[in-house]
Amino acid sequence: MAQNIFRGLGIALITPFRADGSVDYDALERLVDFQISNGADFLCILATTGEAPCLTRQEKDEITEVVKRVDKGRVPILKYCGGNNTMAVIEDMKSTPWSGIDGILSICPYYNKPSQEGLYQHFKAIAKEAPLPLVMYNVPGRTGVNMKAATTVRLAKDCPNIVAVKEASGSLEQVDEIIKNKPDNFEVISGDDALTFSMIASGAVGVISVIGNALPKEFSRMIRLEFNGEYAPARKIHHQFTELYKLLFVDGNPAGVKALLNDMGMIENVLRLPLVPTTIETKQQMDGILKGLRI
Repeated sequence: MAQNIFRGLGIALITPFRADGSVDYDALERLVDFQISNGADFLCILATTGEAPCLTRQEKDEITEVVKRVDKGRVPILKYCGGNNTMAVIEDMKSTPWSGIDGILSICPYYNKPSQEGLYQHFKAIAKEAPLPLVMYNVPGRTGVNMKAATTVRLAKDCPNIVAVKEASGSLEQVDEIIKNKPDNFEVISGDDALTFSMIASGAVGVISVIGNALPKEFSRMIRLEFNGEYAPARKIHHQFTELYKLLFVDGNPAGVKALLNDMGMIENVLRLPLVPTTIETKQQMDGILKGLRI
């Protein structure tokens, strides 16, 4: 039976671009090393924060190779493979080289809004063909459909290689219901930076984080303090980030965290259409908070 190894601070890795719009592989190398050296426990690549819908297959393959080369096996890698056509997802999985990758992240089908039974059958079909442990991704704000706790638990019980869910429903009640009823070999990972403190207190085992791209040391410290039962200092860090959580997403993701990384001198502030950089006002506010944190 597969076990979940994606615990602690996971980074929802951005894709840095040069001013001409091409992938900045040099910046990517620096970013990966920066995150691993500063407390990241695993990397999640080529998903929403990585602007995967706007990357070519060749770029995705090259990004994967760069991440693996820099990682050198130091932390596990979770790679995205998902969509709203079940058979196409399975074919994509079969044609993807998985050497050096430790797990697959797959999103609830978006746009066509399946029923709970449709969601169950979709993930069951994918899990049957998956060559690696599978982490489901529930994010109703992006997909238009919420995978209910009962469906998540049903999949966890019926599919031994589905090891976790990245839960971004925004509902702590739903998180609590999953954790209460799940089998022992299945775990919950936060998909929402702002709720990570509360979710870990409820029994989640980590986060796939956007803010961790820029502030891995601080965010991983909060998580480790919580794991040790030191809630007061962990809560203090959480509260320091409250305003930043909002600003990171006000103009869409990853616009906020790219602006933050640009302020830190790590990347160019470039996104691919239809995404655009965050507003100057938001960028200035985040810069002020960064200075306040003395980072």
